Amino acid sequence: MPTLRQLTFLVALCEELHFSNAAKRCHVTQSTLSAGLKDLEAILGVCLAERTKRSVIMTPIGKQIAEKARALLTEAEDLVQMASEASGPLSGDLHLGAIPTVGPFLLPRLRPIIKKAYPDLRLFLREELTEALLEGVRGGRLDAALIALPHATGDLVTHELFEDGYHLVVPLDHALACKSKVDVNGLRDQQFMLLEKGHCLQQHALSAYPGLINRNEEFDATSLPTLMAMVEEGLGTTLIPDLAIDAGLTRGHQVHRIALPDALPRKIALVWRRSSSRKAEALLLADLLRTARQSLRARERVEDAHSRS
Repeated sequence: MPTLRQLTFLVALCEELHFSNAAKRCHVTQSTLSAGLKDLEAILGVCLAERTKRSVIMTPIGKQIAEKARALLTEAEDLVQMASEASGPLSGDLHLGAIPTVGPFLLPRLRPIIKKAYPDLRLFLREELTEALLEGVRGGRLDAALIALPHATGDLVTHELFEDGYHLVVPLDHALACKSKVDVNGLRDQQFMLLEKGHCLQQHALSAYPGLINRNEEFDATSLPTLMAMVEEGLGTTLIPDLAIDAGLTRGHQVHRIALPDALPRKIALVWRRSSSRKAEALLLADLLRTARQSLRARERVEDAHSRS
């Protein structure tokens, strides 16, 4: 019979399509992974992957078996988690994913909160774009993921955590740099630099003022820090989520931020599998994430007060 280790190797190869990357993901040498897959092929009596010096192509039966293996590994992980929960909530290993416009700002605040409340929990973090996160949750690679709505989540449980509005960020010599807040009328002639296609924040930012936001198609950024640098250089203006503002993204940059009280916010949500054995823990984690968000907001208010005094 195949072992769970061999099935883990197969799933990793199917998702990475690269022996070296699959081996790193499984924390083994490339030769160990290759030998394990050859043993699996011998047990099953089929060829699972076509190997060349430069590429890996999964055979049709290899893809089918990898899909079954992924489901078996998820069930095995659920068994381990059921045993872990018997010793206490939020203990053992938990794999949490997050989109790049949430993870770097919220998760550093979450870690000390979890360490204090649930010291037996080992939190493994993964930062990916939304579609990869949803696939990771469905396939069992992740226990849960932080995403932004609106976004189709299919059969996953989707638990809203908080709303996340926006600030307008402009260069210091911009015509609006004297404003502390603006409404929809102040944005009509603006063109905005946004994140490149693939980041859900691009569409969410465009939806902040439906039909109004004009994207500057000459500039796309790969990250929010890159957007900040572009604004600081005077290349244009942008919309930055309040979560990133409260985490200090604009601090130390020569830019001016302007509140947008009437912008439609995105919604940050936690998603997990409906069949997961960690439903109760996911709800506990959701409460901790809300606490982390509130602490960020409180810290930013204190620092704003200090900067004005």
